[in-house]
Amino acid sequence: MDFTYDDEQQALRDAVRGLVGKKYADFENRRRTVADDPGFDEDLWKSLGEMGILGLPFDEEDGGSGAGPIEVGIVAQELGRVLAPEPFLTSVVLTGGLVAMTASDEQRTDVIGALSSGERVLAFAHHEPGSRWSTSARAVTATRNGDAWTLSGVKEPVIQGARADQLVVSAALPDGGTGLFLVDGADSRRNGYATHDGGRAARVTFTDTPAVPLGEVTDRSAEIALVLDGSRIIAGNQAVGAMEVALQSTTDYLKSRKQFGVTLNTFQALNFRAADMYVALELTTSIVAWATMVLAEGTPDEVADAAARASLQVSRGGRHVGQEAIQLHGGIGMTAEYAIGSYTSHLTALDHLFGDGNHQVGVLAGRVGSYDEVDPLA
Repeated sequence: MDFTYDDEQQALRDAVRGLVGKKYADFENRRRTVADDPGFDEDLWKSLGEMGILGLPFDEEDGGSGAGPIEVGIVAQELGRVLAPEPFLTSVVLTGGLVAMTASDEQRTDVIGALSSGERVLAFAHHEPGSRWSTSARAVTATRNGDAWTLSGVKEPVIQGARADQLVVSAALPDGGTGLFLVDGADSRRNGYATHDGGRAARVTFTDTPAVPLGEVTDRSAEIALVLDGSRIIAGNQAVGAMEVALQSTTDYLKSRKQFGVTLNTFQALNFRAADMYVALELTTSIVAWATMVLAEGTPDEVADAAARASLQVSRGGRHVGQEAIQLHGGIGMTAEYAIGSYTSHLTALDHLFGDGNHQVGVLAGRVGSYDEVDPLA
């Protein structure tokens, strides 16, 4: 099994690193960008579209590039390295993935084409107040009037819901199951707010809001589950990028900051803690790379299992690296002006976006009975 990137993949990494690094390598640029709505750079979003980055996961006939999860994971890692606030994960991987999987040919051509070019931002309105990482919808209901459909209810939080040009909304169908619908963003009532890591989310209210079924009107719970699992794995790649920089920043600080006349890396106890951070990063990198390859070639059940395993390690490893990075920076690590706290905040946000570590433990525990028994003495 080959874990190295080929020349084209390395060129992709260099291109993305050059583009987003030019914008956000200076952390003050990132701080200024997230301070104002919509919380990301619209021009950079269009540049990502012009480079073909936003169309990577989609088929060429739909306006994409036809790349696979490995390439998408490379992009996510580079965005994670600089905490780029552009909604690649939620708009392209998650929402675009649902459109690509469930929409009609005409819908895919329209929506995916506009998304891939950077002309449109999508958001998946799925989470509901009082629910936790479910694949079904209850609070928002779909009603049919002849050939027309309307939606009523509340979705929150919806990542970039206030900015999105179109919403893909999950809703409870009259005959049971969860359907998917397209809604123009301006047709709903949206209350946007900033999240703790500098991102944006919104409370979106539907009141007899006109909606268009995404593909056929049928239960889409299985498709939602599959795309969520894929998004968990790509989120793991983004977390790996952030963890790499958090570790590098911490070791650089230990080598330069002096205490009692010597640099901090002179103290063995601090070296041990930095070594533990490195181990956590390496474990996380390995399992995320494995899960990304499973996403590329595995069955839905295999992808679900890999997503849960990788997400659990990302949760534990990201928390460990983030917290230790702040601690080893000392008092400056606690300040809002210093970058390292933002990396920890973003790792925390990624952990809770699609199901945190405790949730993944429950998922894996529920599957224990399905595994084959192994005789340790055989």
